[in-house]
Amino acid sequence: MLLERIYDEDLAQAGYFIGCQAKGEAVVVDARRDIRQYLDLAAQHGMTITAVTETHIHADYLSGTRELAEATGARAYVSGEGGDDWQYGFEAERLHHGDRLTLGNITVEAVHTPGHTPEHLSFLITDGAFADTPGYMLTGDFVFSGDLGRPDLLDEAAGGIDTRFEGAKDIFRSLKKSFLTLPDHVQVFPGHGSGSACGKALGALPSTSVGYERRYAWWGAYLERDDEQGFVSELLEGQPDAHAYFGRMKRQNRDGPAVLGPLAPLREYDTAELADALESGQVVVVDTRDQDQVHAGTVPGALNVPGIDKAASFGAWVYDPEREDTPLVVLAEDTEMAETLRDHLLRVGIDTVTGYTTTFEGLPMTTPEMIRPDELGSFDAAMVLDVRNKTEHADGHVPGSEQLSGGRVLWNLDRLPADGPIVTYCQSGVRNSVAASALRRAGYRVVELEGSYAAWSERHLATV
Repeated sequence: MLLERIYDEDLAQAGYFIGCQAKGEAVVVDARRDIRQYLDLAAQHGMTITAVTETHIHADYLSGTRELAEATGARAYVSGEGGDDWQYGFEAERLHHGDRLTLGNITVEAVHTPGHTPEHLSFLITDGAFADTPGYMLTGDFVFSGDLGRPDLLDEAAGGIDTRFEGAKDIFRSLKKSFLTLPDHVQVFPGHGSGSACGKALGALPSTSVGYERRYAWWGAYLERDDEQGFVSELLEGQPDAHAYFGRMKRQNRDGPAVLGPLAPLREYDTAELADALESGQVVVVDTRDQDQVHAGTVPGALNVPGIDKAASFGAWVYDPEREDTPLVVLAEDTEMAETLRDHLLRVGIDTVTGYTTTFEGLPMTTPEMIRPDELGSFDAAMVLDVRNKTEHADGHVPGSEQLSGGRVLWNLDRLPADGPIVTYCQSGVRNSVAASALRRAGYRVVELEGSYAAWSERHLATV
């Protein structure tokens, strides 16, 4: 059996390629939308992808199930569990608890593990060439290394009302009935690693085991003494802010993401034509430099998405494809970098990258407003805005500041003053530069706190 983990550092998301060498068939679980890596793996190992499936209706990225099935002719499978409100809206075969897929000697069994979402499936893998019982479990957003999937996303990002409490109880029951009943040796491969917003304390290890989690995970003691209420309280406490774009991901993944097919080549803009396109409002520039370079000067109206590493995450903070379809032109060193940036943005449903530029030289430029920490006390700000998570804000913040995390700013403009300057900050300045660029493009006067909260703290100014 071949089991390959395909990990996206940007979104801290893992998908899996499972293949039978004897039969030359493979299944992909939780594919992302840029599918080249799966096709390359299949070609490398001489396999045909015959099935594509996913653990649940994802919130943090756009699923590649339909895209990969269309490209390979594979059969698509999705969960049929969760009730009428959690049925997928596109054509695919439905999997229910106990259903199995067979690839030569390999058996993939669906296990209904609700809690993170009502329809959530995990997959037990049996390698029949060596054993007649499961040795592996793909747990999606159910069990992580050292943590569990959060049950509050439906409230935080998908418009649910108090669904978190029943979701937490569902996770408790899923652990009792479907996870802790497995032998200790079963290896666990989760859908996320450290850095994901789908949990509050995810470990960085790529895998774990049933026995290790049973003994050492924070939740083990609650299950051992059957303390459901204590478990629910601790699971729900201290969860990070959910990004607002998660709600859009839920809707698109349920209804069926658009199938892209082969992508058109990206156009390289020269200075003159890009200047004309900017003046007429035909394009939006994505400034991919770090905040220090942006603060030295950037294109008016540019969105700051610093580098490739977090392009999907930050891109979804500053651009909402449900509200606009303005073409994006990215700043990139070359075609390869531009295509990589496009791939990252495709993962969160931003399909409008049409071109790139290698330089801002000759374009109109503007310098973002900044303010030093020691100047803030005498500055007449309409609002001081902390764009960190609520847990960071609770640990200490600039006195009088309001908290609204960077991933939620564009969706909560009604919480901002209509007139007057807004002073913004994060911890080090990276998230602040991203959020500030979105607010400036939305028409606000934004003044960034130089050095952000780290600089404020270093100067030993009063904190709350």
